[in-house]
Amino acid sequence: MGYGITVRVRGEYALFTRPEMKVERVSYEVITPSAARGIIEAVYWKPAIRWVIDKIHVLNEIEFTNVRRNEVSDKASVGKPYIIVTEARQQRAAMVLRNVDYIIEAHFELTQKAGPEDTEAKHYNMVLRRLREGQHFHAPCLGTREFGAQVELIEEGQPLPKSNLGDRDLGWMLYDLDFSNPRDIQPKFFKAELREGVLDLTRVEVRR
Repeated sequence: MGYGITVRVRGEYALFTRPEMKVERVSYEVITPSAARGIIEAVYWKPAIRWVIDKIHVLNEIEFTNVRRNEVSDKASVGKPYIIVTEARQQRAAMVLRNVDYIIEAHFELTQKAGPEDTEAKHYNMVLRRLREGQHFHAPCLGTREFGAQVELIEEGQPLPKSNLGDRDLGWMLYDLDFSNPRDIQPKFFKAELREGVLDLTRVEVRR
């Protein structure tokens, strides 16, 4: 296991869309591993490293609310690299999470693109500096861009807030997308279970 970090992620609303819902958007009960990784990559991403999510602590009670969001019905393509928003805009209902608060434990590993100058200590110190100074490559969000995320570093040795959620079966959840074949991107799922409010991803069995 490579160098690890622990961050606290909070926000007023969040939407981690369940892929089986085709018309209206419905969020998973907790943040997905891929969304958690995306938040950390918003702070610090380099081709030389790969982030791995180890644990997700769910601090607040799981609470849903309904909102209506503006979306577009079209997709940009090579033949049409633009979208006329006024013509493609539509409103859709979404069941989103509210008042979310997570602790994310993660580590990074060096990839095959790492060079001689890409040491673990170098990248570790850079991500710590960026977290402490509130820097990011793009604004971290909780599933969609309009739901911004507040990201805070938990320093080594600092006690972690406790969750009161207990145990809960969350069912099958999206783990990540497999981009090894760009022409056939495959979703990967896992059986998600909270144990004392913690989603432990170090021992999950991932399936397609």
